[in-house]
Amino acid sequence: MMTSVLTPATHRVNFAVGNEHSAKRVVDVLTETFFEGQAAIAAFERPDGRWDVTAHFAETPDQALVRELVADAAGAEIAQTIAFDTVEAKDWVKASLEDLVPVPAGRFIVHGQHDRLRVPLNKIGIEIEAALAFGTGHHGTTRGCLLLLDHVLKAYYPRRVLDLGTGTGVLAIAAAKALHRPVLASDIDPASVRVARENARLNETGNWVQTICATGFSAPQFAEHGPFDLVLANILANPLRQLATPMARHLAPSALVILSGLLTHQAGGVIAAYRARGLVPVRHLRIEGWSSLLLRNTRQD
Repeated sequence: MMTSVLTPATHRVNFAVGNEHSAKRVVDVLTETFFEGQAAIAAFERPDGRWDVTAHFAETPDQALVRELVADAAGAEIAQTIAFDTVEAKDWVKASLEDLVPVPAGRFIVHGQHDRLRVPLNKIGIEIEAALAFGTGHHGTTRGCLLLLDHVLKAYYPRRVLDLGTGTGVLAIAAAKALHRPVLASDIDPASVRVARENARLNETGNWVQTICATGFSAPQFAEHGPFDLVLANILANPLRQLATPMARHLAPSALVILSGLLTHQAGGVIAAYRARGLVPVRHLRIEGWSSLLLRNTRQD
């Protein structure tokens, strides 16, 4: 996920769908497919009630793949109406966020720079400028994580916190702001690590959030900062299942784990993978077809 920058040119994909539900479904599918920094995706309602979906790509997109994804999400007829073109240099990340409103999630509220003054005094503001719906708070997975984090912090004060797959850094920043404690934030993508670090600085949590580039739990910092009392991991179902064993090894007794990035039908398989490692489900939030899970470590060793 990228901060606002002026790009030489962008490749635009544009089409319309019939209603808000279809628009959200298409945005979810595209966002799940294209990784951090690849695309800025937005959907806005038109005066006639239909919804325009626009995606800006830094590189020329695979047109056949885009049509296939849209067909799966909204139907073959919609896929055939997709227009592909190239637009001149512009701050396309900023453009994709201008119409996004602040998103509340418990004590937290995620907002862009243009809404900085709209954050209530009794809320913890998290200012994020990002290229994708994941990480701005507008996606159900990010909001689910923040709601579960808010729930956890009402009765629990974790000392060692990890945000695995940090993306824009929104979860690490939220935890650091609420706890006033160090948070380790990792991501497999170097660009995301740079953006998370910049967002932490922007939110005045740069001294609390340590960002590292790492695959899984391979870096030595995990052992140095662990075992963790709280892990936040908003990734995808398959990587989460693969990380169940190494994550369990880095947890303190009674640690809490918040997992998201799961389509609702994928939640059962992820729960089973973690239950086999001694983590039991405590809460399950479902938002816009996505699941967010709160698990507790029952192992004492």
